[in-house]
Amino acid sequence: MNRLSPQKQAERLLERAIQHQEEPLRLIPQYVEGWRGRLQETDLLFDLVLSALKSEDLSVRTAALEIDLAANNLSKTPKSIARLVEQIRNDPANRPLALWRLGALGNRGVEQQTVLTNLLAYVRDRNENTRYWAVEGLAMLGTDDTLDTLLDRFAHDASPRVRERAACSLAKSGMFTNEQRFSTVPALLNFLDDDSLDSTTRGWVYAALRVITGAAVGNDANAWRNWWMHHDEARKPASRPAGTLLA
Repeated sequence: MNRLSPQKQAERLLERAIQHQEEPLRLIPQYVEGWRGRLQETDLLFDLVLSALKSEDLSVRTAALEIDLAANNLSKTPKSIARLVEQIRNDPANRPLALWRLGALGNRGVEQQTVLTNLLAYVRDRNENTRYWAVEGLAMLGTDDTLDTLLDRFAHDASPRVRERAACSLAKSGMFTNEQRFSTVPALLNFLDDDSLDSTTRGWVYAALRVITGAAVGNDANAWRNWWMHHDEARKPASRPAGTLLA
């Protein structure tokens, strides 16, 4: 591996990570700082990053974020946050990916509150494409306090394209854990009582529920509520007899 150029190292390791090999996931964090500023965002590398971000394995998605940030010479520092914020404000042509990468930096632990504040400032922008990418940025950030905004955009954004992206972010894309996704089920069930939802958005609610839970339940609100009632009861810990102490 050390005989390869940084570009080939990154491409080969990410390709193997996508194939669910464990060794690349150990090596990428060791190599990535040395790659920063030495990678080119070629079509091949960009396609590998996109493919990795579709993985069900969160560690593969994390590797993709790290490599993408390195390829764009974005260090995990407040200076990079400031650079992206300035680009978002003053460079509309490059705003979409800047919003996405702002979320990615926040996911890696850099100034998460600043990242969240800036993404929220654009999630209701007049421009549909800006809202779309702000939603993408929130999905990349992947913190608990992004979920309510994504749920709101899923149900209420004026654009079907933005609503669909928010739905996908909650159900399967972005950087959320399975536990975070599962925590949105009660809100999704409440959407089924919202008469303002059109049939397409309602269909996305059912689809999101199936993806998040893995339950083979059809487009029947009562069936879903019944499923959740029994599932939620099964998840609750058994009550302890009075007077017992925790170990």
